[in-house]
Amino acid sequence: MESSEKTDVVLLACGSFNPITNMHLRLFELAKDYMNGTGKYRVIKGIISPVGDAYKKKGLISAHHRVIMAELATKNSEWVEVDTWESLQKDWVETAKVLSTQNIYSVKLLLNASCVAGTLRHFLSTSHHQEKLGARVCDHQQDSPGLERPGRKRKWTEQSQEFNQKKFPEPKTKDGPKIKLLCGADILESFGVPNLWKSEDITKIVGDYGLICVTRAGNDAQKFIYESDVLWKHQNNIHLVNEWITNDISSTKIRRALRRGQSIRYLVPDLVREYIEKHNLYNSETEERNVGVILAPLQRNTANANS
Repeated sequence: MESSEKTDVVLLACGSFNPITNMHLRLFELAKDYMNGTGKYRVIKGIISPVGDAYKKKGLISAHHRVIMAELATKNSEWVEVDTWESLQKDWVETAKVLSTQNIYSVKLLLNASCVAGTLRHFLSTSHHQEKLGARVCDHQQDSPGLERPGRKRKWTEQSQEFNQKKFPEPKTKDGPKIKLLCGADILESFGVPNLWKSEDITKIVGDYGLICVTRAGNDAQKFIYESDVLWKHQNNIHLVNEWITNDISSTKIRRALRRGQSIRYLVPDLVREYIEKHNLYNSETEERNVGVILAPLQRNTANANS
């Protein structure tokens, strides 16, 4: 299949990144290899979106530090970058809404490559930013290398300027770049936790966008899909990626090691390790943050269910 016939994909990973680890970065590489290997897709961008402080997860440190660590971790990446929109929101934002927002973010990739009216209409009709984007499309094509997002990494502007100078063939696909949620099997299985997710959000995520789920040893993601009517219905939009070279690094284990004064070298990028040590980010005191506080989605969804 020619490259112009493949569907361009943007990978979006949402989460605490508390802190970001080498495993988080490996998820992007594993997903990219898998999707490109199908011959149907071409991964063109990866986005890390740290959750805001209003998520209220136990041990969650300031989004300010988590964003900086994520940016340090992706400093040398040619295709993965950090977006701060979600982290800057005052209230916790549902993942389905983050996907909708990032859907507009991926439009700039298409605009830089080729202006196709039908494709633009597709994106405009699927985003809650429809009116704002619709008013800016023409100006964007003539004057701007990309839709500016708060806190977006500077290197994207440089890359998009180079992108504008290239000539691209007319796309043969019906639609433009597709944004898909990148996650681990734990996120997939969390869909079954009562009141953690709204059923309509799960349907929107797997139905309208799709999942790329990297599985770890001991996870039976396929069985979980089988046991869920919603996931089974949209199973063709859920891509399960086997992690053959096992990696059991987790943010929880990193924080535990730090509390005990143990080394985390080679478990996180060196720049992240240095930043953590410089600011003494994780200790017994920070681990007690939000103790006894109900997780934001549980609090909101439970309240809505009882209203």
